[in-house]
Amino acid sequence: MTKVLTDARSIRIKGRSFLAVMLSPDLPFDDWLARLDDLAARSAGFFLGRPVVLDVTDLQIDRPQLKELIAELAKRNVSIMGIEGARPSILGAGMPPALKGGRSASSIEVQPNEPAGSAGKPAVAEPRLATTQSIVIREPVRSGQSVIFPEGDVTIIGSVASGAEVIAGGSVHIYGALRGRAMAGSIGNASARIFCRKLEAELVAIDGIYKMAEDMAPNLRGQAVQLWLEEDAIMAEKLI
Repeated sequence: MTKVLTDARSIRIKGRSFLAVMLSPDLPFDDWLARLDDLAARSAGFFLGRPVVLDVTDLQIDRPQLKELIAELAKRNVSIMGIEGARPSILGAGMPPALKGGRSASSIEVQPNEPAGSAGKPAVAEPRLATTQSIVIREPVRSGQSVIFPEGDVTIIGSVASGAEVIAGGSVHIYGALRGRAMAGSIGNASARIFCRKLEAELVAIDGIYKMAEDMAPNLRGQAVQLWLEEDAIMAEKLI
């Protein structure tokens, strides 16, 4: 008699990839946590709804120190989904799982004297088209939404509202007003650019280098602009 291997009680398991925020703490943890608190104070909800991976590569710490760090992050509503670079001896029951093999992406770094942009809980639209190097979104991106496409360029036929974000592995093209956040070159592409018809951005970033709204030249506000990276500085000019 042939036995049926699937029935109504079967559990379906699928693989799916997500873009996670990587936190790389340094010692002493008290100082690092103080800097994290500063970021959280100026960017309410930055980690809300985002998968977070803790990278402890090359940190000389023991299991109690790691558990205490995870507990301190939990107090700040930062939930760690996995730990990368940890020695097996410092992991244990009840701790996030060990991860390895993640694809490197550009760093998110906020300097102490720079106010961070706000970030609401995103409703993530994450196209994953292996053979396509660009996508076109034919509608505005509304507040609270995220468009994430690490594979290439993103073109928005419309505006990006305040509180919304566009994250691209390549360049970002916005045929409307950019009022939210645009992040180009998100997986380490320093040649990526940002183009928009009307610059009113909360934040722009290229290859991990960030510029906040108050750091942008006043004469560029409300103008059609392109932005690019030169060394460690974001450059901008009006589009003719």
